[in-house]
Amino acid sequence: MKLHDRARFSESILYPTLLVIIMWLVKGFEAVSGEHLTEFGIYPLSLKGLIGIITAPFIHGSIAHLFANSIPLWVLGSLLFYVYRPVAVRVFVLVWIITGIWVWFWGREAYHIGASGVVYGLASFLFFSGIFRRDGRTLAITFLVAFLYGSMVWGIFPDLFPEKNISWESHLMGLIAGVVLAVFYKNQGPKPARYKWEDDPELEGIDENDPEAYWNKPISKAPKPPAEPLQINYVYKEKPKEEEKH
Repeated sequence: MKLHDRARFSESILYPTLLVIIMWLVKGFEAVSGEHLTEFGIYPLSLKGLIGIITAPFIHGSIAHLFANSIPLWVLGSLLFYVYRPVAVRVFVLVWIITGIWVWFWGREAYHIGASGVVYGLASFLFFSGIFRRDGRTLAITFLVAFLYGSMVWGIFPDLFPEKNISWESHLMGLIAGVVLAVFYKNQGPKPARYKWEDDPELEGIDENDPEAYWNKPISKAPKPPAEPLQINYVYKEKPKEEEKH
């Protein structure tokens, strides 16, 4: 890996790493103090639940819940900051805020905690952004996300989760937020890859649609000469006589 790429990779993992560390510190505080910070989650249509729009992704119900969100948040966040660096901060913050606001409006009457909504938003943005841009590099990210986290789509169906403590609303709202932001930022961020021949100064000012250009003129095909009939000649040779034996 080149020095420039190493620096870019280091910058890309910085924010996701800090967020994951804070999430684990919060869980550590709960374990040491015996306190439960569930009241800092999102409680829909309640003033006390508004704070959760900011704080809910840092709070998790269990170590298993936290671990399940930490790895995809780190992976997807790092991909976002590496590939979509010009708009990464805005996309990350908007996924976080929009998902939380929508859950506050349309979620069930319960405390919604965890970073799964943000995870779904990041995965949705990375997946659909590659499709909308139709660029080779971003499409590669689309296929990678589909391969790693394609099964997450089942998390938006409430009938699959008889347990009431799973916030499928956060999953759904995060997925929708990612799609909306992918559309909104489809013309911003990484530019399609260019090749050296595209920057050739001799090609500047050339109209690709010029009807007089040689590449737009039909290719004239010379008539083929009539094929001569195939002639096969057979040559017969006499079999040599066997020498007499004495």
